[in-house]
Amino acid sequence: MGKRKELKDNDVEMGGTGRPVEDDESDEEMDMVNVDFEWFDPQPAVDFHGLKNLLRQLFDADSQIFDLSALADLILAQPLLGSTVKVDGNESDPYAFLTVLNMQEHKDKPVIKDLTSYLQRKASSSPSLAPLSELLSQSPIPPIGLILTERLINMPAEVVPPMYSMLLEEIAWAIEDKEPYNFSHYLIVSKTYEEVESKLDMEESRPQKKKKKSGSNVERFFFHPEDEVLERHAICSGSIEYTHKHDEGLSDSKRAFQDLGIKTSGSLILIDGPKLEAAVKDVTDYLKPPV
Repeated sequence: MGKRKELKDNDVEMGGTGRPVEDDESDEEMDMVNVDFEWFDPQPAVDFHGLKNLLRQLFDADSQIFDLSALADLILAQPLLGSTVKVDGNESDPYAFLTVLNMQEHKDKPVIKDLTSYLQRKASSSPSLAPLSELLSQSPIPPIGLILTERLINMPAEVVPPMYSMLLEEIAWAIEDKEPYNFSHYLIVSKTYEEVESKLDMEESRPQKKKKKSGSNVERFFFHPEDEVLERHAICSGSIEYTHKHDEGLSDSKRAFQDLGIKTSGSLILIDGPKLEAAVKDVTDYLKPPV
């Protein structure tokens, strides 16, 4: 059941490389790089290190809690389920991945035990995630599909819908073959961030810019734009605080020429099993490339 699909003619704009124009031209032209993205099944022989790095990025400050090598091995042990996205052929490192793991089927594996315990603790500390906390506290744990997905920061979001669509197909085929992928729920692990006041600006002696008080509600931003759509279909969703805190200066290092720094958090989205298909359709419509 190998896959090798391509997203042809996907022009990715490389900003900041405009060249001076001729006298008779009125606008600058931007240099464009044409990239053909290809989707592959996970490859145990070549994807281990790339997947491990993406998992480290996904779990952010708390990645040190988990055995990411064991988690990458578990993903690669089911090569007919899930996808990677590459640009230099099957032997190159993945730029993105998406997969699902059966939390009930793998409940006795140490890395899944650690993940389940971690997610239950985090969910129990957030009222908005109470339904998830209750599910994860059941014994035995229900057949929850743990969806893990991450991509390099500059990857276009348009690579996501094909990964979800292929995952739905692969789950359907696996169920036909009586494999353990008939999930009651799906739990998507992701990341969000919020803007925070720069500590560097606070330390400077010059007068500070006046900032509007935002009140108690802090605006959440999504690293993965599809998460905003997925949350509309969720039983529950919310951000979680990382156990391990970032160094104080890290938020400033991520300012990217803005007045504010950013603070990252984990994000959990719980979707009822039968509702994932409709959620994926909405994600596909939302991220449809402009004509």
